[in-house]
Amino acid sequence: MSNDTQLKQAVLDELAWEPSVNAAHIGVTAKGGVITLMGHVDAYAEKAAAEVAAGRVKGVKAIAEEIEVKLPSLSKRDDGEIASAAINRMSWDTSIPKDAVKVKIQDGWVTLTGQVEWFFQKDAAAAEIRGLMGVTGVSNQITVKTRPNVGDISEGIRHALHRSWYDDDNVKVTAKDGKVELNGTVHTWSDRQMAGMTAWAAPGTTSVQNNIAVTN
Repeated sequence: MSNDTQLKQAVLDELAWEPSVNAAHIGVTAKGGVITLMGHVDAYAEKAAAEVAAGRVKGVKAIAEEIEVKLPSLSKRDDGEIASAAINRMSWDTSIPKDAVKVKIQDGWVTLTGQVEWFFQKDAAAAEIRGLMGVTGVSNQITVKTRPNVGDISEGIRHALHRSWYDDDNVKVTAKDGKVELNGTVHTWSDRQMAGMTAWAAPGTTSVQNNIAVTN
């Protein structure tokens, strides 16, 4: 049995194990550690959960996500209803600054714009929208404010990575004017994502280019 065949089966097993995903209509292909997810699901939140589940599997180096959201008739909502629900949901989330995020919806696809102080606030806004009934996709175009005199934030990011397990032999960090670039290698897709989230947590980070490769 080839490595790709084993990896494909492992991803299928993980999707079947994940309770928030109905794997019956999701197909998987594997080639050189690159996983492609296909098929359809009933909700956008399920689509996002499937990608997270696939990323947990050892040996996954990259994910191409081609799952389509096909809403059941009972889950469909018009754009006005979705907009009202989105605004209401975000207003209850204390991590999202009041009136900082704007919402545009077309055929169930939600586009978020605006500006916030921290990446976690941008991420929280998208998280609130993903679970709404009637949503078919989310485009998070919220920007993080540039902070004056941020200096070189790369050292702080390196220390934060080192507190986990990453070291300079694995991950290299460079930063200029809030723009962070990550290079190097890790063993899992989840480790790659975690390194990116760690970089985003640094005060002054406005963008993260994650070039880390996954190796086995």
